[in-house]
Amino acid sequence: MAETIGEKSDELRRRNAASEAGGGPDRKDRQHKEGKLSARERVELLLDEGTFEEFDRLVMHRCDDFDMASQRVPGDGVVSGYGRIEGRTVFVFAQDFTVFGGSMSEANAQKICKVMDRAMQVGAPIIGLNDSGGARIQEGVVSLAGYADIFLRNTLASGVVPQISAIMGPCAGGAVYSPAITDFIVMVEKTSYMFITGPDVIRTVTHEDVTKEELGGPMTHNAVSGVAHFVTRDDPDCLALIRELLSFLPSNCTDDPPVKPCSDPIDREEASLDTLVPTETDQPYDMRDVIHRVVDDGYFFEVQEHFAQNMIVGFARLGGQPVGIVANQPAVLAGTLDINASLKGARFVRFCDCFNLPLITFEDVPGFLPGTQQEYGGIIKHGAKLLYAFAEATVPKLTVITRKAYGGAYCVMASKHIRTDVNYAYPTAEIAVMGPEGAVNILYRRELAEAAETNEGSKLRDAKVEEFKRLFANPYIAAERGYIDEVIQPRHTRRKLITALRMLAGKRDTMPPKKHGNIPL
Repeated sequence: MAETIGEKSDELRRRNAASEAGGGPDRKDRQHKEGKLSARERVELLLDEGTFEEFDRLVMHRCDDFDMASQRVPGDGVVSGYGRIEGRTVFVFAQDFTVFGGSMSEANAQKICKVMDRAMQVGAPIIGLNDSGGARIQEGVVSLAGYADIFLRNTLASGVVPQISAIMGPCAGGAVYSPAITDFIVMVEKTSYMFITGPDVIRTVTHEDVTKEELGGPMTHNAVSGVAHFVTRDDPDCLALIRELLSFLPSNCTDDPPVKPCSDPIDREEASLDTLVPTETDQPYDMRDVIHRVVDDGYFFEVQEHFAQNMIVGFARLGGQPVGIVANQPAVLAGTLDINASLKGARFVRFCDCFNLPLITFEDVPGFLPGTQQEYGGIIKHGAKLLYAFAEATVPKLTVITRKAYGGAYCVMASKHIRTDVNYAYPTAEIAVMGPEGAVNILYRRELAEAAETNEGSKLRDAKVEEFKRLFANPYIAAERGYIDEVIQPRHTRRKLITALRMLAGKRDTMPPKKHGNIPL
């Protein structure tokens, strides 16, 4: 006798219920006790309420292993589909640790690949919520092939749609390379970690004794390695941060970033800026204070806050328009550029250029950090990455020199000579080959040595330093040559930047025809 419609519907409900149950209530409770939400709870909290549409919820693994054959769960350990964030379409997959530890299978990988393919077709961001024990051992090379299929799509999607990875549990071995290719990585305190080889293997091979937290915990990757971009308190905080991050980004490389209504007056003057930057070049100050006083409502969304703190990068709005901000930080290492700062800045600049975010540079840089550690570590090629990124970028680029701009670092930090559109300087700016003290030591070495014999060396040095400052360490020589478009009063910074951004709204710049450049990796 043929099944009735009701019976067929009952079967559908049974399978859907099995998919929603995942690994069952006991494993879900264990997930909660560890401070983690389930995969479905994460997706529902990430997306606008009621907008999630799921793909492949009934897909199951195809493994013939005897023990596995009797354990077939609809969905196979990953929840995937699409929904909306602030009304905009996004695609998402969430690994379900309650099903085989969220391990990667052939079916699992195909679900993720389908979501990524569709995201590229329609031009929408991809969000991956990672919580997995790694490759499913029982499936052998098939599970490894699944990872490679995902890596390929991460690479093809790079620069096409924004890709965001949340590490909300373990992420180890080959699995780490998918998040590593994506644009931003968010980690969660106490529950997430990333590493290629775990503590046990390291202990056996190198005899180093290290914990999971020390090896690949959130602060390790946010402050030491620079692999991750954000650290959050818990799952809800992580998902809220992703929503906030997306509010600055376009859906794809052909869209403009979403402009929001601006209630902060465009011509607002900030008198405190006139005295914020010390005239003494050896006096530190926090460049964030400058940024907060210039951007809309004083709100700055910082990226990689804990890594390479001598460089500041992040998102803000000017007149409602999202922008990327790159700034030296005089309060840390005097704002010098080192290997980590160069890498941090270059990666961020290239992201902004991919997705049509204008770049605002606040410059106070005395040069590159000297020392054998930096030279042996390759500061030449790493510093060149930042130079390459700025020179390659075709989005609107604006620079404000607040104080020091010395040597090669002046050239690298979005100078006029590498296609920056508008360059401003404060009256406190010093643009020179090097600082006055170092310059005088070289230029007047013989005279200073002779004067030292008559106890006049100190007086002569002071006189020559003051002469150098008057003749070279100011913004007016550069302004006379057009390298600086205007020397401005600091209080006018906000109005000047917004006016220039609006002038550059229709900017079109090109690169010479080629397959791609060869950035000094």
